[in-house]
Amino acid sequence: MTTTKQTAPPLVLDPCLLGRPVHLLHIFAAQLRDDLSQSMRLNMNRRYWGGFQVEDVAFSRLEGDEIRSRWLSFAAPAGHIAFSLERKVLLSVLNYRYGSGKADAAALDENAVRVTATEERLAVVLGQQLAGTLAGRIELNLPVPDKAPAAEGEPEAADSEFKPAPGSHPPKGSWIITVTLADIASGATGKYWFALDKTLMTSVLRGLLRDRDAGKKPKAVAPLAQRLQVGLVGRLASKEVPLGSLYDLQVGDVIPISLNRADVLLEDSRIFTAAVTEHKGKLCLTSFEDAE
Repeated sequence: MTTTKQTAPPLVLDPCLLGRPVHLLHIFAAQLRDDLSQSMRLNMNRRYWGGFQVEDVAFSRLEGDEIRSRWLSFAAPAGHIAFSLERKVLLSVLNYRYGSGKADAAALDENAVRVTATEERLAVVLGQQLAGTLAGRIELNLPVPDKAPAAEGEPEAADSEFKPAPGSHPPKGSWIITVTLADIASGATGKYWFALDKTLMTSVLRGLLRDRDAGKKPKAVAPLAQRLQVGLVGRLASKEVPLGSLYDLQVGDVIPISLNRADVLLEDSRIFTAAVTEHKGKLCLTSFEDAE
């Protein structure tokens, strides 16, 4: 008997993503998992999600219409988030909120339950809540200069900005975030999905660039005083002679001079005096003193 093990299909190389930190998306997924778990534990959200816990969050590319659940759309100036929720999870939340207080996904037969207006309204409420958590994580990761300031009188929370909007099934190739939930009581699992438009996906990757660059060791830069090079001229001696004596000089004549302290010049400015000494057959300057 042979068994086959299914593995996740490899990501197809997209030339548009070359040089972008796609390999770091698992960092964002882990952050979002923590955010969603924390959000579901809040008092205002526990009445919906009290029977579930987040098992996994993962990125992938949408290949077609493999996600057959209904898609909702939420819009804000920052971009659009599409949201889809497995109906068995939605019915479990509905049952936990308005029914027996237990979200037993395994015991629910979604085909035997007709769609109600309450179910549709709940899907919008949950989608807006979860889209706000996702948007908050995207904004939190962005560098400060990339964050759009809230207008005067408007709330700063990202979840209050995303409102229901007309939408449709995301196009093929869209980035999908798959969130896997587990029913605490029965252990049954369910899923919901986010689809990000290009603007928001760019923001996700821009936030990951900051994490990538933070991992690089900064190059040590010496102080400016150590990097700035200037040319110094050492004038060892000077002597004034009459012009007639200069014209009378012959090959082999000697001009007597006394070697005292030398002048050190920066261009034409005399800034130091220094003593002249010999070291291994070379003349050197030492004992510098300010010329002033």
